[in-house]
Amino acid sequence: MRHASGVDWDLLSSYAGLVSLATFSVYTGAVGSLPPSKRMPKDGDVPGADHDEDDEEERPERLSSEDAWLFPVIGSVVLFGLYLIVKYFGKEWINWLLQWYFTVAGVGSGGQALISLVRWAAGPRLWKQFDQIKINVSKGPKGFMKWSFRTPSLLLIPLGALPSILYTFGNKRTRRSAVLTDILALSFSFNALSYLELDSFKTGCILLFGLFLYDIWWVFGTEVMVKVATTLDVPIKLLWAKSMTFSTSRGFTMLGLGDVVVPGMFVALALRYDRHKASRQGKISENWSKPYFYAALGAYVSGLVTTMTVMHVFHAAQPALLYLSPACILSFFITATARGELAEAWKWVEGASEETSSSAVTRANSGHSDSNETATTTALPLEDDELARKKLS
Repeated sequence: MRHASGVDWDLLSSYAGLVSLATFSVYTGAVGSLPPSKRMPKDGDVPGADHDEDDEEERPERLSSEDAWLFPVIGSVVLFGLYLIVKYFGKEWINWLLQWYFTVAGVGSGGQALISLVRWAAGPRLWKQFDQIKINVSKGPKGFMKWSFRTPSLLLIPLGALPSILYTFGNKRTRRSAVLTDILALSFSFNALSYLELDSFKTGCILLFGLFLYDIWWVFGTEVMVKVATTLDVPIKLLWAKSMTFSTSRGFTMLGLGDVVVPGMFVALALRYDRHKASRQGKISENWSKPYFYAALGAYVSGLVTTMTVMHVFHAAQPALLYLSPACILSFFITATARGELAEAWKWVEGASEETSSSAVTRANSGHSDSNETATTTALPLEDDELARKKLS
């Protein structure tokens, strides 16, 4: 749809839709990365009633600066390997293999994302009223695998698996459809942001800078990135139709999932840092301030808008991290400098101070509480030092 002035509103609407979808994915993933909140027990409550073994099992994988340096290297090896396979052996069998891999991954990812959504909507009190089912697999005296879930998960897991099954095995209308592609991509990004974390802003800056160079080389320096991206048929991208009526005749505007997850991890780190600071000030139960999060999220949106503006003006695909990486890094330095917290924020490492606080609380509990009270206190968020002291008093 073109206006008399020559403005292509269909294309502009697809840009707006894609930016909204990506921002929604980053926002929900960042919120999902927050550690589960534990409330202080009130009079009449059973100690440890809010403690949930599900929370213990959902521990994220935390990336250090050493991991961040290796990310672009490993990514380059994998990307070039896929390129060689496609070029010399054809795309059919690698697409077949990846199709099965992402079908299985999509079943688990969709189920987990749906459980997280229902758990959030129900709230912790209602969710923990459901029975918990535990499955333990042992080999000899050692535990091999342990899995626990609440009874609603028996229904939610099959429902969450439907998009992946329909995407791969459905009829012509559902197979490889844009809607199912987006649903699966959103579930992948949500789980990635919830369970894969950066440990510090230093690590985040290293990762973003490394992938900034990675994107420039593989997109502008070679045909490798474009060749692989246009060959592999897997649901690791966000799509939005180039039509205000969602007609697919003109195709889609596309954003790779890496351009959501990588900067999204930085945005999620900013939110957790805001929570850490609010916790130290004893304001975690209030509507705590989120300056670093809003700055990083705003930078992400600005970077995406810049990417699409350049793409639209020059009529050429752009590596989004070329704009997203500097935007996110600058948002941190500008915010920290303006608040006079640059040295403190740069030195902060998530988990380091929390482990120290946890040890201190455990030692204090050994002298002032019985075993039940000790279990309750150590289940508090490890970073909430002041809440722990209130409990001990």
